[in-house]
Amino acid sequence: MIFRQLFDQASSTYTYLLASRPGGEGLIIDPVLEKVDRYLQLVSELDLKLVKAVDTHLHADHITGLGALRDRTQWVSMRLGDGDRLTIEGLALQAIYTPGHTDDSYSFVMPDRVFTGDTLLIRGTGRTDFQNGDPRAEYESIFGRLLKLPDTTLVYPAHDYKGDTVSTIGEEKAFNPRLQVKSVEEFADLMNNLKLPNPKMMDVAVPANMKVGLAQEEIARRGWAVNAQEAQRMIGLSDVALIDLRERSERERHGEIAGSMHVPYPSLKENIQSGGILYELAKSTGKGGLSEAQSAGPPAQCAALIAPYGARAARCGHSGVLMTPEPVLDGTDQLRRIPVGINEPPGRLRLDSRARQRT
Repeated sequence: MIFRQLFDQASSTYTYLLASRPGGEGLIIDPVLEKVDRYLQLVSELDLKLVKAVDTHLHADHITGLGALRDRTQWVSMRLGDGDRLTIEGLALQAIYTPGHTDDSYSFVMPDRVFTGDTLLIRGTGRTDFQNGDPRAEYESIFGRLLKLPDTTLVYPAHDYKGDTVSTIGEEKAFNPRLQVKSVEEFADLMNNLKLPNPKMMDVAVPANMKVGLAQEEIARRGWAVNAQEAQRMIGLSDVALIDLRERSERERHGEIAGSMHVPYPSLKENIQSGGILYELAKSTGKGGLSEAQSAGPPAQCAALIAPYGARAARCGHSGVLMTPEPVLDGTDQLRRIPVGINEPPGRLRLDSRARQRT
């Protein structure tokens, strides 16, 4: 396995790059905006195909690199929930919901290690006094979930301020001063009285990280959006085809859509090029295509992928993209870089996943 722990000194953030082999698919955890060029350079040096990136939570001390990575690698956005598997070639991480530091905090578990975000730090824990933090929830996340992992499990946090790089679950049980409590009440009292200053970047980072890109309201204003009610009215029309862009795991979890054509996101790019299913469908029948996806934020990203290849897109909704016989908006170079704003509800996690082109 390829494993790299990268450090941003300004925010004391750890970013992790994982892959199963040289030349294989890569995953980045907790990227920092200012380090994106370095990540992509390292990915190139290791001959990896960067296909997914994820934040453990909405950060308050730096601007996430997810948006910049997505714009430069043509990713699409998905959602992860508690118990879901985050997979790349040869590797799988289980997402576990560990709220407390924030209400959208997740950890990612592998057989020998866990990426704990800001929930469990080395000889510390994440603060719980902003972003809907809750010390009681953090206590349950740590004692009820993370500390149930084997003692030998390696702990890789999202931050460290003392120069430590890795710990274990056993070490944290024994030596983490904030875990030497006898009850949830004692832990809550400890956390409620830390009196820490706010992160320096908080006023900038939080709004930026909540949107990552273009807000959904702006997408609607530009005339790209269709809501669920509009989409339902279009189903069955002779000039509209329903395309299900969800990945197989999403269909298994939420059910299939009657009458839809399944074209999952990873194959979207090849299917909108000449010879692809969607390209030939639009060309031969003159049909539009209303794509349906459970994933967050596909509208502009679908259009961004479709535009350079001549497939015709007029309106994109929160659930997908409406392909019509009319030409796409002018300025495809600009359209290709349109970002999408994602405001995830508590308990759901944003994952950016590259739309991979098979060669």
